[in-house]
Amino acid sequence: MTISMPNQTAVTEFILLGFPGLQPNFFLPVSLTLFLAYIVSLIANSTVIILIILREQLHQPMYIIIANLALSDLLFDTITLPKIIAKYWFGAGSISFFGCFFQLFCVHSLGSLDSLIIMLMAIDRYVAICQPLRYHSIISNKLATLICYFLWPFAALIGLAMTLIALKVPYCGPNRVKNCFCASQFLIVLTCVDVTLEKKERFIIGMCVHIFSLAVIILSYILIIRVVHLSANNGNWQKAFYTCTTHLLVIGLYFIPRLFVYSTSQIPLILNADINVLIVCLYTFIPHLASPIIFCLGTKEIRNILGQTFNSILPRAEHRPRTSMKRHCTSITLKRH
Repeated sequence: MTISMPNQTAVTEFILLGFPGLQPNFFLPVSLTLFLAYIVSLIANSTVIILIILREQLHQPMYIIIANLALSDLLFDTITLPKIIAKYWFGAGSISFFGCFFQLFCVHSLGSLDSLIIMLMAIDRYVAICQPLRYHSIISNKLATLICYFLWPFAALIGLAMTLIALKVPYCGPNRVKNCFCASQFLIVLTCVDVTLEKKERFIIGMCVHIFSLAVIILSYILIIRVVHLSANNGNWQKAFYTCTTHLLVIGLYFIPRLFVYSTSQIPLILNADINVLIVCLYTFIPHLASPIIFCLGTKEIRNILGQTFNSILPRAEHRPRTSMKRHCTSITLKRH
């Protein structure tokens, strides 16, 4: 919808296109895939958060950081995925002007928060492996909590800056967003003025946040691998190498495509719109599914807790039918007598 003005037309809503070139016969499988991704993310990240809150043995700096990452991913998926799923299921692809910018703010805030939390997680692992005797004196539960509390408003400031950059230019013509959610790189191209300066500002902010985080992460893991490799215990080296490799796969999937999209937005390299959206979905939603498994469910403590939980539930489920059958037979016997 648009409102006519003397010299231009002001946009009052945007239309999320999802995958612009997708044929209607592929709407159902794509939407089901997105729905499945949301359900898995909802269950996995909620499980991680609940376990860390309820289990006292998980009240440790590493798990406090992981809980914040899980909450960030859960909020991101809840803010973005239901809307695009509704677009494919019910044709409800429209989103209000300010609703789109609120989504943009959340997307960039939570995206920046993920980068900062993963960086904090890498620093925590570096101290735990390279300074094990001093770990609890360097990183305490209180310190980890305070840093996480600081990162949320700091990431919100980054998201606010990206929102203000996109909001200060007029939107007076096309309102069709070629993406699954509102993001600055897809929204700012819909303006009716030259946005070269705004693109540079967005690029500088995004690259500073993500490149700085990635540099700290890579340095931390290089030092971790070096320290473990120099240790005499070959078994520890193999275990640490496997752990670092799995972590770096998730980190690479999160950062490399993101930096690629940021870079291509500044050069005259035009990707196919559907490929561009696919890349965004890969670096956005896949890490949200993998993070609970790699960073949390892959740890021995949480696996043990889940095993104990299932073992305590299964015997009850097995004995319940037998007890009810025994009571039923007893009542029949009493009636006969």
